[in-house]
Amino acid sequence: MNKVESKVIIRWSVGESGHFDDAQKVKIREAAGKRLNQEDEIVIDSDESRSQVNNRERAVEKLEDLVKEALKPVKPRRATKPSRGQREKRLQNKKKQSTKKALRKNPEY
Repeated sequence: MNKVESKVIIRWSVGESGHFDDAQKVKIREAAGKRLNQEDEIVIDSDESRSQVNNRERAVEKLEDLVKEALKPVKPRRATKPSRGQREKRLQNKKKQSTKKALRKNPEY
């Protein structure tokens, strides 16, 4: 519990930033989630340390990490096919399950 007044709250206005284009700002807003308020500001706080200077540095790091993560390019998924061994294993498991259930039935006379 922090007993000294060293908590830091930083606010950064996404819309007023001239460093990013509109598409990048949309990605940043999506990544901010609940940290984005009605005034289009990202609010980040830090009270991990007893030093206000350390808390300010930590809050800025959190903001930088959020922006970097939001602007990281998404790696496209390449569609792959299951290997021959995987297909055979799947079919063997299905056959095993089928026989197990077939043994549960009453034999017909």
